[in-house]
Amino acid sequence: MSITDKSPAAATETARLMDAVYRNQRHFYDLTRKYYLLGRDRLIERLELPRGATVLELGCGTGRNLIAAAKRYPDARFFGVDISEHMLETARHNVARAGLGDRIVFRQGDAADPLAADAFGLDVFDRVIYSYTLSMIPVWREALKAGMARLAPGGRLSVVDFGQQDRLPGAFRKLLFLWLAKFHVSPRADLPRELEQLSAENGASLNASDLYRGYAWYAEISRPVGYSPATK
Repeated sequence: MSITDKSPAAATETARLMDAVYRNQRHFYDLTRKYYLLGRDRLIERLELPRGATVLELGCGTGRNLIAAAKRYPDARFFGVDISEHMLETARHNVARAGLGDRIVFRQGDAADPLAADAFGLDVFDRVIYSYTLSMIPVWREALKAGMARLAPGGRLSVVDFGQQDRLPGAFRKLLFLWLAKFHVSPRADLPRELEQLSAENGASLNASDLYRGYAWYAEISRPVGYSPATK
C-alpha cells in the first residue's frame, strides 16, 4: 500500500497503525513530548481568539493543545479529530478531568478527509491547527487542504511541526531523524513550499518562520475576510 494512498482501506490501515503505536504510549505521551515538541505553546498563544470563536485541531492526539487553549480562551469552543481511537480515549479522559467537556468535543476520523469534521455540525471554523501532526500523516498534503477547506473567511490556519534541522549539528539531525522514524514520523521537507502554494491558491497570506535553528517550522495562513470560493 502506497504512503500516498487515499483509499478508505489506507485510512483504516493508518488507524490500526496509530492505535498500535499509541496503545501504551498515550499514557505517558504528554510527559515525554513536552521536551521535544517545541513551539506548541507559541501556536496556542498566537490563536488570538475573539469571543465565541471555534477552533478545529486535525490530529488532536491526547487533547493537550485544546485543553491548554480552552483554559486560555474561556469564551471559545474547541473541536478535535484524530484517527486513533486509543488517543481519543485518553483525550476524553483528560478533558473530563479538566472539567472542559462542555467546550471541547472529539470525533474519530482521518485528518485528510474533508468530511471528517462534519459530525460537529459546523461548516467552517475560525481557526484550524496542526501541531506535530503533518509529519505523521501519510497523505499530509491532503490533510492541509482538508483543513483549509474548513477555514472561515477572516480565519487562520496554524502549523507547527518538525523542521529539517538545517542549522543544527549534522550528528544531531541524523540521530533525531532515525529516532523519529521509529514512531513513523517524517519531517516534511516540502512543507514550506506546500504552504506557499496553498496560500496562493486561496488568496491568503502566509506568515512563516523556522524556530530553534531549524528544529521546528511554524506557519500561519490567514484567509481574507471577504473570501469566498467564487472570488479565489
